[in-house]
Parts: sequence; structure tokens; C-alpha cells
Amino acid sequence: MRRTDPEGRRPARDTPARGHGPVRYGPPLPDDGLPVLPELSAALAAAASRGGEEPVGGGPALLDAARGYWERRGLPTTPAWATAGPGAPALLLALTAALGGDVLVPRPCAAWWAPYARLLGRPAFHVATPAESGGVPDPYALLETVRRVRDEGGDPRLLVLSVADDPTATVAPPELLHATVEAATGEGLHLVSDETWRDTLHAPHATVLLSPAEMVPDRVTVVTDLAGALLPAGWPAAVARFPEGDTGSALHARVLDVLTALGARLAGPVAVAAAYALGEPEPVTTRRKAVVRLHARVAAALHATVVDGGGVARPPQAGRHLYADLEPLRAALGVQGVGDAQELEDFLTARLGRPAPGGHRFGDDLQALRVRLATGPLLGGTDAERLECLTSPAPLELPHVQRALMSLRSVLDELRDDAQRWEPPR
Repeated sequence: MRRTDPEGRRPARDTPARGHGPVRYGPPLPDDGLPVLPELSAALAAAASRGGEEPVGGGPALLDAARGYWERRGLPTTPAWATAGPGAPALLLALTAALGGDVLVPRPCAAWWAPYARLLGRPAFHVATPAESGGVPDPYALLETVRRVRDEGGDPRLLVLSVADDPTATVAPPELLHATVEAATGEGLHLVSDETWRDTLHAPHATVLLSPAEMVPDRVTVVTDLAGALLPAGWPAAVARFPEGDTGSALHARVLDVLTALGARLAGPVAVAAAYALGEPEPVTTRRKAVVRLHARVAAALHATVVDGGGVARPPQAGRHLYADLEPLRAALGVQGVGDAQELEDFLTARLGRPAPGGHRFGDDLQALRVRLATGPLLGGTDAERLECLTSPAPLELPHVQRALMSLRSVLDELRDDAQRWEPPR
């Protein structure tokens, strides 16, 4: 069994050490690459003169908007069960501190999950996920990991999972989620369900997404970073929904204590914009649908490019990213000096001119040649190009999108051709 703490390694040649550490460098959430919705800008600007502090955990208007947001998704909520913070990382840090004990996370998982356990001096253990999807651990692997941690004197208390996943862009099937949630609650674990990407399903009418909070409402805290589908990434805001009852109330109070100690308040104007977005007025929902539709098309094209180029990837179902495995191209990559995920990250980032974080950033095996590719950078280099993607009936035919896809296709074709050239005759 291996903890998430990455082994020390020498930075790649000619690459500065800064930015490669496990905590100092964390790939941000893949943003939508688009200009801010004008109505959101107006909401923020209208509140710009507010000089007072937002209450720790969010004010009444924001929490009531969060209540409505969850109730529209089948999760009954009262403002007393909710809190808000300046981004999901702050909320997860507070939850981890409040719950205590060891943390379990899937492999791979969002880049920002495990570092907060490490910052608190808490062990974090990765649990394998099944082949068909990421974000939710295999239930049998989860039970085995819990048993081994306890046999070694550990104290597992918290499982973090996501049904719509970063980095794999997959959605966990309901039967897997049921089995994993049953195993986790049977072992007395509290669950944090990261639902940042739940509103970015590429085929919402054909994809079944369930929240663990629908299954065991007394053991699940839901966390949603609004950068997933509602706010720009540069306006940090997130909300958390706590379980009903004494356990949830006590946890909520402890989390507020931690947020208070950290001074983790939302900026007043951002809180106003967040409340507006959570209310889901027509401009917000119309833009969100258009953005999801655009990124679904681009992600499908990105997936086809990777597979045609000799790589492997699960078809993306949510989000604005793709998780690619270039193991079939290892021989050709080796000639380029690429033998692990860090070197793959450096190679692709340099060749493509855009970030391509390696799988080790997400707790995956450093030796595996996996990488997360975002769709946002494919939309163009200017606001005009990006907006053209949003309004075009055929965004994949736009020249700047074709050029961006072609840059990846060229790199993969070159590697694939090299791999075939060196393949021994049969």
C-alpha cells in the first residue's frame, strides 16, 4: 500500500525546480476559456462598493441561493446545513481538519485533494478505481485499503470522491457508486462528494448522475466549486452542504471554526455574484448550456485525436478535459527523453505551447505516461476567437480550433510513426 506523498525526484533538465513540488504546483481546474458573462460582471460591479466583510461561511442571501440550487437537484437543504468559502480547497481543508484521522482518495483524483491532508500532517491513501470510470474507488479495493490502514495503526475517517470526475472526465455508474458508498459507510467513513462538475454532463439526458447524498444523507457532505459551471475561476467561491441532524450540525460548527481561524471569507462582491449565479437566472443557464455543448464537441474531437494518434483515453462524459494514456507510444517517447509523467508533462507543454499536467499531479503512478489535456486552450488565443467558438454552429471547423487540434495531432502522428518504424518485424 502506498501513500499519496510523492517520492522526491530530480527536476527535468533545463526545467526550474520551482513549480514542480507536490503542494506548490497544483494544476488549476480547467476553465471554460471564455469571457465572463456580462450579467455576472454586472452583478459583481453593482456590489463593488461594498466594503464590509462577508460573514464566515457566507451571508443569508448566498446560503439561501445555495439551498435553492441543491433543492432543484433533489437534495433538500436549509441554509443552516450550508456554508460557503473562497473556493473548494478552503472548504476541503476545513473539513479535513474538522473530521481528523486519515484520508482516502481515488487514484487518480483531483490535484487539490491530497495536498490539504499533507498540509495538516494527515496520511492520505489512494484507492484504485475500476477500469470504466474514475472518481469513485472500487468497493473491494476500498475495503482492503481500510483494513490494511487499520492493521498498521491508522485511523481512516474520510473518503473524498467525485461522481463527475476531474481528471478522468468520466461519470461513475450508479451501481458502482451504490457499492462504494455502502462499503464506506459500513466502515464508518464520512464521505465528501466533490460535485464541481455535475452541471457539465456532455449528454445530460443519456447520463445518470447520482449524488452519494441521495443514498446516505446523514453521512455525506457535498462540496461544489462554482468555477465548475457557474463562475469564472478567478472569482473563487464554493459551497458545501452538510448532513442533516446532530452529526452534520457538529461538523458544520467545527468547519466554521476552522474557516474563522483561517480568515477564509468570500469577497463581498464575489458573494453577490455567486448568489446570482446559484439562483440560475436565464442568462446563466443559457450560457452554461452553450458552454457545455461547446466543450463536449471539442472534448470528443480531442478524444478522437488522441486515439487516432495511438493513445488511449476513456470517452469524456463531463467537464472540460480529457485524461490520456500514451503508454502505447512509450518507445517513441523514450527517444525524446520521456520516461515518466513529469517528463511527458514537460515534453507536451513545450511542444503544444499550453499546459499538459502529468498524471502524477493527480496521484497517479509517476512511471505511467498519463496526462490531462484541457479543452479551454483549444478555443483560441483572443476573446473574439473564443466567443466565435461559442456562437458558431460548427466550432470544430473554425481555423483556430483546427490549428490547435492539429498541433496535438502532429505530435502524436510523429510519435506513432516513430513507434511503427522501430517495431520489430514479425
